[in-house]
Amino acid sequence: MAADSMEWLRREGRIVIVGASLAGLRAAETLRAEGFAGALTLIGDEPYEPYDRPPLSKAVLLGMASPRHTELPRRREIDAKWRLGVAATGLDLSAKRVRLADGDEVEYDRLLIATGVRARPWPNEAEGRLDGVFLLRTRDDAVALHRRLTSGARRVFVIGAGFAGCEVAAACREMGLEVSVAERAGAPLVGALGGVIGAVATDLMRENGVDLRTRVTVTALEGDTVGRVRAVHLSDESVVEADVVVVSLGSLRNTEWLAGSGLGAGPRGIACDAGCRAFDFRGIVTDDVFVAGDVARSPHALFGYQFLSLEHWGNAVAQAETAAHNMVCQGADRRPHLWMPAFWSSQFGVNIKSVGVPPMGEQLMITQGSLAERRFVGVYGHRGRIVAAVSFDDTRWLEFYQRQIERGAPFPVEYPTVDRRPEGRQPVDADFPDPSLPTHGPTVTLSGYSPADQELVFHPARH
Repeated sequence: MAADSMEWLRREGRIVIVGASLAGLRAAETLRAEGFAGALTLIGDEPYEPYDRPPLSKAVLLGMASPRHTELPRRREIDAKWRLGVAATGLDLSAKRVRLADGDEVEYDRLLIATGVRARPWPNEAEGRLDGVFLLRTRDDAVALHRRLTSGARRVFVIGAGFAGCEVAAACREMGLEVSVAERAGAPLVGALGGVIGAVATDLMRENGVDLRTRVTVTALEGDTVGRVRAVHLSDESVVEADVVVVSLGSLRNTEWLAGSGLGAGPRGIACDAGCRAFDFRGIVTDDVFVAGDVARSPHALFGYQFLSLEHWGNAVAQAETAAHNMVCQGADRRPHLWMPAFWSSQFGVNIKSVGVPPMGEQLMITQGSLAERRFVGVYGHRGRIVAAVSFDDTRWLEFYQRQIERGAPFPVEYPTVDRRPEGRQPVDADFPDPSLPTHGPTVTLSGYSPADQELVFHPARH
């Protein structure tokens, strides 16, 4: 874009953001901070202004925070037109228009797509509609689930032991409720952190009174004569009575509305370059459509330029700020999105944090603390270099390991400052499941190299 055209865009252009959540809000704020003075429109399918999602499975579920008090703080006035409670249903790239569910169309000069993800529903629709079956992704989900848990619930059954499922189970136990958890893999968190760490999570859950059932799938949800859930049937032929079922089977990226648009969008997300510009289905980069947040697939130099899909709070903020900056500046002034993946969770009184891409690691080395004490740091290696680190109640070393990841430090780890014990520290198999099999809980997904790759087969018929 020529300098005079860019100046016109900054002064009089129309920018539309589809996705009125964390990434959308931070992008809007950045646009104004960077001097964009044109028309700004935010479109969101929920009726609420942007709110924070992490508290929903923690403080809100426990009744420690009101869902109405989870609104994201505003860093500056954005002078935007809000189109809330109406979903985007289509995109016309040639006419530069976003179609809405109410029949309206919104024109743009630059578009940012930040539609995020939604909770994967129970595959049997009739069973999913039973009274007492819940998802947990939105503010309304959290309100409904909290209301049910505090109004006489007797036994909760959680399907899926990823981070969200484990957090729900922990909150329910803190509320004094009986909880069962089913996980198709051999341990909780195995898709995100591997089997070695999963074994620690297994002990943690069981010692806190959770009835954890691994290597089983849920074959059916049984309702009573008035349509309330009453029992869960498992593949080992056992039946567990439950009056609340929380389906925690991971997420779906909100890309269906882009079908036929010509963008490189599919179940894995929307492919974009390091500057957050979307690719079309032919692998050609666009210059007026950008992507940010959970719905984006972007290449990362530190991880072999593989396209990463990151469901991380911090990534949504950083990518939104990068996208917004690049939308209103010349090519020479654009910058790449190279945020270090990071994640945190709190469950059963333990704080879990990670940096990097654990599922990329073939080997794991416990470098500080010990698994038995559940206070440790584990470092993941891939092809002779450090690619990730995870901590249980011991965050002091994470910044150090982040720097090691950034500089491509070698693996196995050898530092004189490492907490060594008499038994020594040796790498072991990180024990991740076969990547071709679906698991619930990865917060980072390695999704190949081709920006136009839309194919992904997932078989959720049975958990």
